[in-house]
Amino acid sequence: MLTWIDDHTALPPARQALGADSDAPGLVAAGGRVTPERLDEAYRHGIFPWYGPGQPVLWWSPDPRMVLPVAEFRLSHSLRKTLRRFRRSAGCELRFDSSFRRVIEACAQTPRRGQDGTWIVPSLLEAYVDWHEEGAVHSAETWIDGELVGGLYFVAIGRMCFGESMFAHRTDASKIALAGLVAACHARAIPLIDCQQNTSHLASLGAREMRRERFEAHLAQTLDAPPLRDWSYDESAWDLLVL
Repeated sequence: MLTWIDDHTALPPARQALGADSDAPGLVAAGGRVTPERLDEAYRHGIFPWYGPGQPVLWWSPDPRMVLPVAEFRLSHSLRKTLRRFRRSAGCELRFDSSFRRVIEACAQTPRRGQDGTWIVPSLLEAYVDWHEEGAVHSAETWIDGELVGGLYFVAIGRMCFGESMFAHRTDASKIALAGLVAACHARAIPLIDCQQNTSHLASLGAREMRRERFEAHLAQTLDAPPLRDWSYDESAWDLLVL
């Protein structure tokens, strides 16, 4: 049975999510508002919001969970060549947190694979912007000749990184931003990037499924580490990808 919550009710444990035999496997609860405080509570328990226009806030914890082990990030031959060109070009830059709102707004205009419309509804967008201002959400951005052409945003708590959504206005621009995030995680000893749901695109980059119980155990080992507020760009981090 689905649990309904209000702003004063704690989220139930992720293990209470609806099972594979339900119409909404992985759905933990519904209701309440999305605020930075609620987001912090949810992410610390392996739960995230995902809902559409006109729906109540829906809280999810899929089992299994799609994750990208940083050490297993897979660079195709073509992407490796693209990154080499990007690094050599004077007009190409990777930035962190220089235009967070523009990044999340661009992500909101990019439907998830196999879906129509956006899942980043206005209330959700503003909650992540507020959480960004508190230092928990960040953007990795691909810039070419002074133009923002791709990027992604992610949540960082302790030594855990949660990838959220990405966009690209030029070929491979979002992949460049993801590679930059992987390099930054390497440099900061962050071993895993949460990707939430399984897609063939993520699998091609080295992501794989992890059972919820193991994912929660990983969270318990990483979330209480000192927070990393500084995600400034470091050129030397690229070398960790062995380009």
